[in-house]
Amino acid sequence: MAVRAVRGATRVDVDEREAILASTRELVAQVLDRNDLKPSDVVSVVFTATRDLSAVAPALAARQLGLHDAALICAQEMWVEGSMPHVVRLLAHVETERPREAVVNVYLRGTEVLRADVPPIPPDDRTGSEGERVAR
Repeated sequence: MAVRAVRGATRVDVDEREAILASTRELVAQVLDRNDLKPSDVVSVVFTATRDLSAVAPALAARQLGLHDAALICAQEMWVEGSMPHVVRLLAHVETERPREAVVNVYLRGTEVLRADVPPIPPDDRTGSEGERVAR
């Protein structure tokens, strides 16, 4: 069994407790479902929220879905001028038999574009290798 990282993000309509929890529950549930995971397969989750979301810590949504034994932490997403507002992101570490390339990252409610704008990695001048996209 390997430990794999799964990424995800969702947008929240308003900075209200239930809106944040509902969107985050949907995200966590989709990560579990699309990767054939049970709550007990989750080792840890780092949640971040943009600075305009402060009504509740998103980790509570994971607890509501039964992630009682996973290590959870919340942090504020780094502010970048012009970045998408009202976003909750997650980075989950899970135990799975899936190979790395079969892990499904989940982007909901308009956050799909967050991975589309990742520029190619510049070539490494030391090796001459061409850059590649960092997102799958």
